[in-house]
Amino acid sequence: MTDERRKIMRVLSGETLIPPPLWLMRQAGRYLPEYRETRAKAGSFLDLCYSPDHAVEVTLQPIRRYGFDAAILFSDILVIPDALKRNVRFTEGHGPEMDPIDEAGILALKPEGILAHLAPVMETVRRLRRELPVETTLLGFCGAPWTVATYMIAGHGTPDQAPARLFAYRHPKAFEHLLMLLADISADYLVAQIDAGADAVQIFDSWAGVLGEKEFAAYAVKPVAKMIASVKARRPQARVIAFAKGAGYLLKTYRQKTGADAIGLDWSVPLAFARELQKDGPIQGNLDPMRVVAGGKALEEGIDDILRHLGSGPLIFNLGHGITPQADPANVSTLVERVRGWRN
Repeated sequence: MTDERRKIMRVLSGETLIPPPLWLMRQAGRYLPEYRETRAKAGSFLDLCYSPDHAVEVTLQPIRRYGFDAAILFSDILVIPDALKRNVRFTEGHGPEMDPIDEAGILALKPEGILAHLAPVMETVRRLRRELPVETTLLGFCGAPWTVATYMIAGHGTPDQAPARLFAYRHPKAFEHLLMLLADISADYLVAQIDAGADAVQIFDSWAGVLGEKEFAAYAVKPVAKMIASVKARRPQARVIAFAKGAGYLLKTYRQKTGADAIGLDWSVPLAFARELQKDGPIQGNLDPMRVVAGGKALEEGIDDILRHLGSGPLIFNLGHGITPQADPANVSTLVERVRGWRN
């Protein structure tokens, strides 16, 4: 039974709370000096993700500093391809890289031993649930199959994910096989996080916005729907947030087609459209992260607009994407105070 003090879980069940609960994507990150200190001790970025001592510490840092209503597990969406032995590495200044995969490589993928490889992540989740304040929701997460596949095919991030889009057109069967394999593995991973103590989970489809309508249905909706159905079949009380960044108007039926309990919105989603989406259930978002960098009037107006348009329905206040390293921690304090001080 979820503790009633966990406000985000109440919103995920459809309640409207005033003021709304809040957390920020990438709230544990490089904008915090304490994160940079821990990161320097950890070694590689993957070492940080796989070390429960370090991962617990950096997950707790923004909770200690700001008292957010949720802590999100510190990890990375690419631990799945790492568990699939794709030689994932993070190079300073270059971002994530891995061995690109081809059609033969996809068909040769062996999904055995994935959860054993990810056992340190589950240990982090277990420890976090013990160490977090009882009122703080613990969120687990994974990448959506489409977004993870884009990195696996190109071997790195690209501006418009042309390598993955081209591969999908040329090798549709192999690409579908990859997406469905990732959906199955990711569902198992989310169930394991829930069993370890996560209250709810978020699926990040960071590259959904480069897809056309037909491709969005096949690459973004279908595998995520499979994942959510699998998770809920095994853990009926599970709550799932699905975040399809850049999907725009295609979000209109995204909740219904995927089975997500809540949908995350990026900052490009018009607030009038967001309000329409909110009629169907909880939404999360959607402040532009650049307003947190700018601070001052830009930050205050952005917060007020969202609260005025969306605060009277089930809302989890968040950014429209992750907080950036340039953000001033003092501006985050301002954000928290302004949201918490709001009254309808």
